[in-house]
Amino acid sequence: METIHGITPPVTLAAPAVSQARQAETTFSDIIGAMMTNTDQQQRNADLAMQQLHGGGEKNLHEAMIAIEKADISLRFAVQVRNKAIEAYQEIMRMQV
Repeated sequence: METIHGITPPVTLAAPAVSQARQAETTFSDIIGAMMTNTDQQQRNADLAMQQLHGGGEKNLHEAMIAIEKADISLRFAVQVRNKAIEAYQEIMRMQV
């Protein structure tokens, strides 16, 4: 067993493969859901910052631009994850069984 800074990982018994697959599926779903929620929240924050800037309520242009760029980067990342997931699905469908 490997140790990291003197910590020994706990010993676990092998679980059935079905439950491990279900656990991995749930975890992947949770990760994608959290990413989409985060992307949506950043888009909303950018929209709010832009509305406040245009309405004269927010005088800090730098913070508004940072919020917009965060939203843009988050959306681009989500699109790339979607593209990779579609590519993986298509590759699986091309496999001969």
